[in-house]
Amino acid sequence: MEDQLKDYLHYLVVERRLANNTIVSYERDLKKYYLYLNKVENVASFNEVNRLHIIHFLKYLKEQGNSSKTLARHVASIRSFHQFLYREKVTNSDPAVHIESPQTERALPKVLNIAEVEALLDAPQLDKPLGIRDKAMLELLYATGIRVSELVNLNLSDIHLSMGFIRCLGKGSKERIVPLGSVATKALHNYMENARGQLVKKNKTDAFFVNHHGNRLTRQGFWKNLKKIAEHARIEKELTPHTLRHSFATHLLENGADLRAVQEMLGHADISTTQIYTHVTKARLKDVYKTYHPRA
Repeated sequence: MEDQLKDYLHYLVVERRLANNTIVSYERDLKKYYLYLNKVENVASFNEVNRLHIIHFLKYLKEQGNSSKTLARHVASIRSFHQFLYREKVTNSDPAVHIESPQTERALPKVLNIAEVEALLDAPQLDKPLGIRDKAMLELLYATGIRVSELVNLNLSDIHLSMGFIRCLGKGSKERIVPLGSVATKALHNYMENARGQLVKKNKTDAFFVNHHGNRLTRQGFWKNLKKIAEHARIEKELTPHTLRHSFATHLLENGADLRAVQEMLGHADISTTQIYTHVTKARLKDVYKTYHPRA
């Protein structure tokens, strides 16, 4: 069973070319599933698995306090895995084919207002190389809406300041070109001229954003920095690495941007993913109405 799980993960890497974070998520979910089948249900082969085994596993997850969103993700992982096993003729049937995914309420993404964004972007100290770097990263995130994983994976060859765009690889290694604004371009140019060389020192790296050791900055390193910068900016809202991405999309739509254009800039495969931001703008309009209309 472990070998079949390894074969599936290899298929996700080589044939489907999924992002590393997605593969890690599949692996985590399916290992939990495999261990449950093996230890609780005493199943020795995936060919023995039936619909009830999967239902029992989902019930077990729910009893452990997992949310409906987590259950839905497990269902998606299990479905995909059993489809693979059936297609490869490892199993005689697909026990997950009629398993329904639990209904989940899609939480609206948390966004910063314009004043909060400006406070965050102005917080880094520009008299230090790391502060210049932080300013460049935050300006770039808000200017383009790219993911933090895309930000830290940028190489020197991906930055085209004179032409006003960056090239990044999104989920599934899909390439996209994203335009830059003048403020972000200025911040990136300042980083290149006055900070990156001091941070890299004698290291040879293609990484555009580096840490104080001169190595490529990690997502964890960025996240730790963001929390410190938010504290300095006195932002009380809970921030996530996606907060500036959410704010980018919401502010564009609030100012009349086309939904399809925002979808392309964000790198969403399905426009329904982008449509969540239209709900955010409507919710914000309602808040404004309730706050300021005398008869609200």
